[in-house]
Amino acid sequence: MKELNKKIVLEDGEEYYGYGFGAEKEAICEIVFNTSMVGYQEIVSDPSYTYQMVVMTYPLIGNYGITDDDYETKQPTIGGLIVREYNDIPSNFRYTKTLSEYLEENNIPGISGVDTRKITRSIREKGSRKVIITDINTSKQDALKKLKQYEIPKDAVSKVSCKKKWYSRTANPNYNIVAIDCGIKLNIVRTLNKKGCNVTIVPYNTTAKEIIDLKPDGIFLSNGPGNPEDVQEVIELVKELKGKYPIFGICLGHQMISLAYGAKTYKLKFGHRGGNHPVLNLETDKIEITSQNHSYAVDEESLKNTELKVTHKNILDNTIEGVECKKDKVFSVQYHPESAPGPQDSVYLFDKFINLLSK
Repeated sequence: MKELNKKIVLEDGEEYYGYGFGAEKEAICEIVFNTSMVGYQEIVSDPSYTYQMVVMTYPLIGNYGITDDDYETKQPTIGGLIVREYNDIPSNFRYTKTLSEYLEENNIPGISGVDTRKITRSIREKGSRKVIITDINTSKQDALKKLKQYEIPKDAVSKVSCKKKWYSRTANPNYNIVAIDCGIKLNIVRTLNKKGCNVTIVPYNTTAKEIIDLKPDGIFLSNGPGNPEDVQEVIELVKELKGKYPIFGICLGHQMISLAYGAKTYKLKFGHRGGNHPVLNLETDKIEITSQNHSYAVDEESLKNTELKVTHKNILDNTIEGVECKKDKVFSVQYHPESAPGPQDSVYLFDKFINLLSK
C-alpha cells in the first residue's frame, strides 16, 4: 500500500495527510475551493489562481489527462492543487500528458487522498486563509511558524500580465480590439477572434496614449488575480478612456471599471469559483448559469453614487454580477461568458460588445 508522504496545514492549525503528485516542493498560498465537475486543465492554467491553492470538490481529478489545445495560459501560476482522488492513467484520445506531469513541468505541487468535503466545509465556515503543502515529516509547529511569517504578495497582476504587446488575428476581421492583460484567459481571445475581431493584447500598465495610438474600435479589460484596488494603473486608464471607446470588462475588469466610476469593492468570505453559479439578468428577468472565479465583489451601496446601473445579480448571495453605463458604452460582468468547457449561457455578451462597436 502507498505510504502517506505529504500534508497540508491551514493557518488555524487544521491538518490533512495525503499523497503528493506534481512538483516535489513546499508552497504557501491562499486556500480556495472550486465546484466545477470538469475543466481542471482550464483551472490549473487560469492566471486568476496566482498565489492560490485550489481544492477541487469533484472527487475524481486527472482522468482525462492534459491536452495541447485547452490551456488558458502558456505559463500556469496556480499555487497548488488539492484533490480527493487523483487518476494518473487518463482515458482520452486527445491527451498528451498526465496532470501530474504537467504540474511537475511547471513546478506546481499537488496532494491527493485528503478529505476535500471537510476542507471545503471548513473554508465555507471560516473563510479563505493561508495554507502550506509540505512533507509529512514537517511538524505542525514549524508549518504554523512558516505560515505566520509568510505574506501573500500583492504583485499578482504584474506577475501574470504580458511584458510586451502581442497579436491574435482572425480571417476577414471587422474590428480591432485592444485587450488589457491582467491575466487574460486564452479562450477570451479565441472568442473575440470568432466574433470577427483582431485582438492586440497589451500589458496592464500600458498608457492611454499608447492605446489611442493603436486606433482600436473598442477596449477589453481582462480577468486576473488579486485585489482590484492594487491595480491602480488600470483604474486610472479606465477613467481616461471611458466615453471615448466601447469598453467591456470581465471579472477583475468588472471590478476595476466599478472602481474607476467611484464604487467600492470588498473581499468575500470564500469567493465564487465553479461553473454552476446562477445569475439573474435584471434586464431580461432570465437566470443564467455561469462560471466564476473571484475573491472580491462590488459594493452595491457605493454604486448608487455612480453612473453605473446594476444589470445582473447573483441568486445565491445577491452580490453584484454586472454593471453598465449606457452613455459611455461601458459594461462589465463578474463572471466568465467565454467559459470553457462551459456553461455557455452568457456568450451573448460578446455580441452586445460587437453591437456597440458597430455603432
